[in-house]
Amino acid sequence: MIMTRTSKTVNYVVGLMSGTSLDGIDAGLVEIKADTNDDIDIKLIHFQSQSFSSEIKEKILNLCIADEARIEDISAMNMLLGELFAEAAEKVIEEAGLSPSDILLISSHGQTIYHQPNPIPIDKRKITSTLQIGDISVIAERTGITTIGDFRTRDMAAGGQGAPLVPYADYMLFRSKEFGRVLVNIGGISNITVLPKNCTEKEVIAYDTGPGNMLIDAFTNWATNGEQPYDKNGLLAAKGKSSNNWLEKLLQHNYFKLPSPKSTGRELFGIQYAEVLWDEAQRLAIDNHDRLATVTELTAKSLTMEINNYIESGIVKEVLVSGGGRYNGTLMKSICSHLPKDVQLMGTEEYGMSAEAKEAITFALLGYQCYNKKTNNFPSATGANHDVIMGKIAW
Repeated sequence: MIMTRTSKTVNYVVGLMSGTSLDGIDAGLVEIKADTNDDIDIKLIHFQSQSFSSEIKEKILNLCIADEARIEDISAMNMLLGELFAEAAEKVIEEAGLSPSDILLISSHGQTIYHQPNPIPIDKRKITSTLQIGDISVIAERTGITTIGDFRTRDMAAGGQGAPLVPYADYMLFRSKEFGRVLVNIGGISNITVLPKNCTEKEVIAYDTGPGNMLIDAFTNWATNGEQPYDKNGLLAAKGKSSNNWLEKLLQHNYFKLPSPKSTGRELFGIQYAEVLWDEAQRLAIDNHDRLATVTELTAKSLTMEINNYIESGIVKEVLVSGGGRYNGTLMKSICSHLPKDVQLMGTEEYGMSAEAKEAITFALLGYQCYNKKTNNFPSATGANHDVIMGKIAW
């Protein structure tokens, strides 16, 4: 972590995050200390996660399927999620023993329902797009707190992919003068941030590696007839054995061959792809536990194939993991088995950063920088043409 060197202004910020796994809304209340040189310390004060009801989760999933999404449903869910995000912010503030007047701002990632980083031609123009819902005006109105959101579009307007955004916080909080690190986040999608020893902003490498928990969650739901939404501790996958022949075929997916910077989401590795794989496993007569073991291995292998490129070149010697996948013991064991024995694998909590709360903390920082008119994207990670200030403000 960056250490305090001068007198700093102290502010409280709430970061809100809902990811591709659709587990619910993560809310982190953080204390941010900063000086005029943009030297920043962040401390998590309180964190809480608010699950979506099964009805809301199903409705959001339907919005992510192009053939099923309807404009009126997108519009209504945008406002409803604003209400739910506001409630999550109010709850984390209350549980921390603070009041809305103590909070400088709320920073919300929103809920991604579509992400299209590769341009498509429209009227002789090449257009990229992304859509996060959970209206920030609703959040600001309900809480009485300035709210910032809709971060990704400004980066895309500048020629970037609008993702990944976490590397900015990784650089600010985890770069080291002694050795290189890889920061791994395993949410619905897996992504990495490579921080070479004593790196500058332009030397940071970051991108989405492929599937994270989305395929595992879908397979768990089907394997248990809806009784389990996720494979707790990886216990179901641990009962099976990976089908190596099928795994090798899955690893031939075109996304894994693309160079960075690159980003992906539910459009490639979501429920529709999961259904294809489930049916394929059915034809191959692979039993349910083996199916789970295989898609768990797919997440681990597609991730470590990328990480090992930087380990072999001597850039890094430590791997720090955050996100929901950090708590899947089978997945973590598999990741470890694919890394060299002299590379340390651990959760970000070993450095005082909650693995569960890391993304909420990240968006608190991104919002804080937007509020202070500081650039907060990494062109080296997103592919943008230049630095920009991401975020829109509802005062």
